[in-house]
Amino acid sequence: MAQLSITIDQADALIDVARHIRIEGAQPGEAVEISAETPRSGVLWRAQARFIADAQGAVDLNRDAPVSGSYAGVDGMGLVWSQSPVASTSRELFNQPVTDALVTSLQASSGTAQAQARFSQQLAAPGVTRREVREDGLVGTLYLPAGAGLHPAVMIVNGSGGGINEPRAALYASRGYAAFALAYFKAPGLSPYISNTPLEYFEKGLQWLRRTVQPAHDFVALSGQSRGGELVLLLGATFAQQVSAVVGYVPSAFVHSGQNASDPQVGREGPTWLLDGKPLTHIWENNRTASWAPFDEGPSPHRHERAMRTALRDADAVARARIPVERIQGPVMLLSATDDGSWPSSVYSQMVRDKLDEVQHPHDVQWLDFERAGHAILFPYVPTTQLVYAHPVSGKVSTGGGNPADNAHADAASWQGVLQFLERAVAAQAGAAKT
Repeated sequence: MAQLSITIDQADALIDVARHIRIEGAQPGEAVEISAETPRSGVLWRAQARFIADAQGAVDLNRDAPVSGSYAGVDGMGLVWSQSPVASTSRELFNQPVTDALVTSLQASSGTAQAQARFSQQLAAPGVTRREVREDGLVGTLYLPAGAGLHPAVMIVNGSGGGINEPRAALYASRGYAAFALAYFKAPGLSPYISNTPLEYFEKGLQWLRRTVQPAHDFVALSGQSRGGELVLLLGATFAQQVSAVVGYVPSAFVHSGQNASDPQVGREGPTWLLDGKPLTHIWENNRTASWAPFDEGPSPHRHERAMRTALRDADAVARARIPVERIQGPVMLLSATDDGSWPSSVYSQMVRDKLDEVQHPHDVQWLDFERAGHAILFPYVPTTQLVYAHPVSGKVSTGGGNPADNAHADAASWQGVLQFLERAVAAQAGAAKT
């Protein structure tokens, strides 16, 4: 009698590598139960699915759809993205420190036969180094790729949750970029709120990064998510000579007020960004149609996007708050979602793309708009099941929108798109330097 077995290709690899999982040794036509468990920052996450073995007694997750379980349809990594925390409301996807790999245990059973296997997902490739940055008034973490030589650089900023986006920086470094995750609020020594953040702080970050890593081809890109997506477009337009490329995840086309991350003393309609000590005009300012009611009223979870759409009806306020993206002097990538519950990133991204088309932007412009996905376009092959959350600053219970399957697709496809975009952007700058 054959023994049940699990095979996994590339069992120890970076998190962005899809694994091929195959079970063999079952009886033809027999049900095979498979579970996947991953400890994430001290909390166990779990998914399970039932399959029917083929005529050879095998189940191939790249080929076969489960007949029941945590996900539906054919998806080789479905047992990862469909995981949910066991007896917990945790949304923490990574270990602390993030350089600790995520280890997933698989168990398969068919009749009385059982098999076990494991695979690990790393954010930091072997040889990647980590350095805390607490100098020049900056708070962040620098990750450098393995090996000697110069590397193109990326500066990463978070959204309205604040903090230091170390997972993103570690993965960028693992793919060959000197990656500086820069905090600007809700981190040691910084304000707990986004309100009244000076843009000059980020200019100092760009200058520090160039001076410190001496990037290959003098290439320094910006990467940001949500409020960070708004921010990187704004920085690219404001400090155009210092920004080689912009990657905006679920960005805004406009300057926004402090919103859910604001200082209560300033208020959610108070300013977010300062330049030369003066607040930048935001879309809620003197807006004749903007209303928080669609967000505030009714039962939880709330959709912040509904309030954001009311502000778009005042054409004058929209014009005053528009980010002048035509001033950006490098390639631009936009990643958005059609069911974004936080704000209408698909609408915003189209506005940015259309403006760049209108002015015949001389650099590469890419826009990936993910159907039915929500605000949380994050990393490939992580759980996407926690759609409802309490905002880390305001505590307001909201939904980011989308659904686990389409969010998982957006996670994987967005990252591959970003890597290809940056590869072209670096090559373009290197070519320009030679002419």
